[in-house]
Amino acid sequence: MGLNMSTNVQVETVAKWEKQPEEYKQACRKLVISHAINELYGSQVYDEPAIALAPNPYAKWLTCRVVMEEYGHHYKFFELGKKMGIDDHIMVPQSAEKSPLSIMLLELTTWEEFCVIKMLGDLGELVLVEDLLKCSFHPLRSLAKKTMPEEKFHSEFGTKFCTEISANKEGRKTIQDAINFIYPHVPYFFGRTKSKNNEIYRKWGLKERTNQEIREDYIKRAAGVVSKLGLTLPEINLKDYD
Repeated sequence: MGLNMSTNVQVETVAKWEKQPEEYKQACRKLVISHAINELYGSQVYDEPAIALAPNPYAKWLTCRVVMEEYGHHYKFFELGKKMGIDDHIMVPQSAEKSPLSIMLLELTTWEEFCVIKMLGDLGELVLVEDLLKCSFHPLRSLAKKTMPEEKFHSEFGTKFCTEISANKEGRKTIQDAINFIYPHVPYFFGRTKSKNNEIYRKWGLKERTNQEIREDYIKRAAGVVSKLGLTLPEINLKDYD
């Protein structure tokens, strides 16, 4: 665990947030914008197109649930952003000030890739959401609590289908190839090791851990997930994420 830099401020409402120092308010804005953009990007780039890739009605049905919930996450962050006075156009990808995560720029071509994105990508999102559960900005904390069960379901959804596909040799190879392609992009979720933003988040109690600590937690958990399938994570150079 990193150095506790928190000012111990607790902000229960948006009205109280409006009276906080500008550094605190801007940090909250950045977090809300980031989640709003990436939830919408993920829905548009992967979740919605995956319905057509799903191999049977059951898989399509569950994928539709994922799509609905991911769009719902975007809407919840979007609505919080509006209450905070954030312009609508900032929280949509077509004209967003903040670029999406690099994984959102990968082209989805197969059902197996989508399952791995859910298994590993949504595990990364789950780790990020967990770090907001004690957030000093309570409206954001509340959103994290509301969305976390669904993020957990999305990751388990991916793991379930990856497990089924990996039941034979050909399927294991397909999933391993998808892991090799997708996994190196996920550690970027957590930001640079030396991050001024993260320092500010911890200073104000918006996050508890450093980016490096969150990334290391994710890598350990991701390795555990794929090992249960008899598969492995490709080696990555952690210095690439500094």
